[in-house]
Amino acid sequence: MGEKRKYTTHIAVVASAIGLSLAAWGAAALTDPEAAAGAGAAPGASAPAGREGETGKGPAQVHPEKVPEGIAHAAEAGGKAVNITIDDGPDPRWTPKMLDILKENDVKAVFCMVGPRAQEHPRLVRRIVAEGHKLCDHTMDHDTSMDKKSVAYQKRQILDAKKMIEDAAGGAKVEYYRAPGGAFTPDSRRIAAAAGMRPLGWNVDTKDFERPGTASIVRTVKNELSNGPTILFHDGGGDRAQTVAALDQVLPWLKQQGRTFSFPVRTTP
Repeated sequence: MGEKRKYTTHIAVVASAIGLSLAAWGAAALTDPEAAAGAGAAPGASAPAGREGETGKGPAQVHPEKVPEGIAHAAEAGGKAVNITIDDGPDPRWTPKMLDILKENDVKAVFCMVGPRAQEHPRLVRRIVAEGHKLCDHTMDHDTSMDKKSVAYQKRQILDAKKMIEDAAGGAKVEYYRAPGGAFTPDSRRIAAAAGMRPLGWNVDTKDFERPGTASIVRTVKNELSNGPTILFHDGGGDRAQTVAALDQVLPWLKQQGRTFSFPVRTTP
């Protein structure tokens, strides 16, 4: 009979321990469902299946990289590096010509794309990515007065274009945001940075969109390069033959000056 009492007592103790463990799990579940997943588990036991990104049952949530809201101008590489940036495309006539010139000179650039144009030319967007260039959001409609519009309008212009560009690119990340005509606002910069895109300015405006002549575009680069490293060209918005010819001259000249090529800063002020 003594052994029976011992056995009965042991069972009672175990049952009591299980009851306490279940009570702890229930309390945790009421306050923190995720914490409850581990409450009362045996040491070394794994978390239950079904948490996204841990078991393969669902995609891990991807949070945008935190970037500053300040407008970037500097080059990542520092020193005498310059950044080539190309706006308003992609364009099926002019963008391939510029890509060919960049490839011949072993130079990478940032392409600031208008959302619907990227959507229209996904193969071109994917070529840009495949050849090592980076993507920039240049809004949906290239509205140079968007700094006078509502925050909701600015958000749609920026985020809708970002999605179109990334879809066209097959998921490649858009890393920068450039406001049309430089029409940045504190809100647009905040929206872009929260989505992982660094606001991007420029130091040298070639004025190539005015088609002043190839010689004038080249001369502007040479005269204004002391302003800073980020140079603005265009591959969309009209006839860009002068820009193509100027780029073909500017890149070798920059190398002759001892310049290297970089991308704009993203994570530093």
